[in-house]
Amino acid sequence: MPIDFGADCRPLFSIESDLIFLNNGSFGAPPHSMLEAQATYRAMAERSPISFFRNKLPKYLREAAGDLGAFIGAAEGTLAFTENATTGINSVVLSVAHSLRPGDILLTTDHVYGAVRQTLNRYAEWTGAKVVEVSVPFPLHDSNEITEVIAAALTSQVKFAVFDHITSPSGIIFPIQDIVNLCRERNIPVLVDGAHAPGMVELNIEHLGADWYVGNCHKWMFAPKGCAFLYTAPERQKETHALITSHGYGKGYAAEFDFTGTKDYSAFLAVRDALKFYRENGGLEKIAAYNRNLARSMRRMLAETWNVAPPAPESAIGSLAALPVPENLPANEETGWALHDELFGLHRIEVPVTFLKGRLWVRISAQIFNESNEYCALAEALPKAIISVQCRL
Repeated sequence: MPIDFGADCRPLFSIESDLIFLNNGSFGAPPHSMLEAQATYRAMAERSPISFFRNKLPKYLREAAGDLGAFIGAAEGTLAFTENATTGINSVVLSVAHSLRPGDILLTTDHVYGAVRQTLNRYAEWTGAKVVEVSVPFPLHDSNEITEVIAAALTSQVKFAVFDHITSPSGIIFPIQDIVNLCRERNIPVLVDGAHAPGMVELNIEHLGADWYVGNCHKWMFAPKGCAFLYTAPERQKETHALITSHGYGKGYAAEFDFTGTKDYSAFLAVRDALKFYRENGGLEKIAAYNRNLARSMRRMLAETWNVAPPAPESAIGSLAALPVPENLPANEETGWALHDELFGLHRIEVPVTFLKGRLWVRISAQIFNESNEYCALAEALPKAIISVQCRL
């Protein structure tokens, strides 16, 4: 039987009962049943370790990758599991770094996730390449603004590009198909950071046509933490290597990524259980729709309550939404953390305060265990938290 969304399904999750948890976007929240499934795979490995790692694990990983591929539109043999999207991105950037020369441009946007920015900076330092961040407007009036500024930046010097599907600090859904098309027209290899996409939006990765695509299954798909994937187009697999070199090196894409040494592979195997949970409870038509509608309606309510303007059209919003902090506070990461800690410590509200474009933003998430009264509590608590932070500055 499908579960009821909102407070009724909150007991299915491990989140503390008194915590208003509006930050599913950071690490996700698997239901108890996913943790139990993961424990089953761990126990299986411990009962007969040699048999499990040698005989069972290779088969189970490929079966799990096949099920996941069917869900996200990726052909057999194109998916590999990684612990998180950042690991997958590091694998790709390291793989292409050998072809970079001084003066080459690694292109991304100023909405890039912090860990990805650091990854690009690191390999640029090694190779003499240059990282360029396209300034994407925010507030954003129309998604065409995104494609226009990216198109203007795709010069002949760009040798590699990384673009978000759904941004972390701003929660914007980029027009990723148009962006990938622009890159392909110019023969620029493109990696899509889809950390937030699986389970939030419909995916057909093969149709998208990116060279690489990474996504997390532990954010919006209910998988245990540490379950992500890297899609690599067939023509790019020979040059794409796992971040950790192990026994599979030289034996093909899947073999190289599937086993990178002794570790806990149970989160990867539990993705099949997560897919079952997701489908049994309505999939995109119900789960993603509930989250999207809740995020959009609560964004409207908060904007009206705080007297601020929503910084993006509703069509660009999924299960994440950012709103400007309504008062004039020093705009930096330190103040953002101070405001976060005030909300968490005194009001028991877990919500991130991000720093982007010289402003502070409150980024809400909507997951099936959330309901409107929790955002009403945030609406009331934020002005009080701001005053408290101002008094300490």
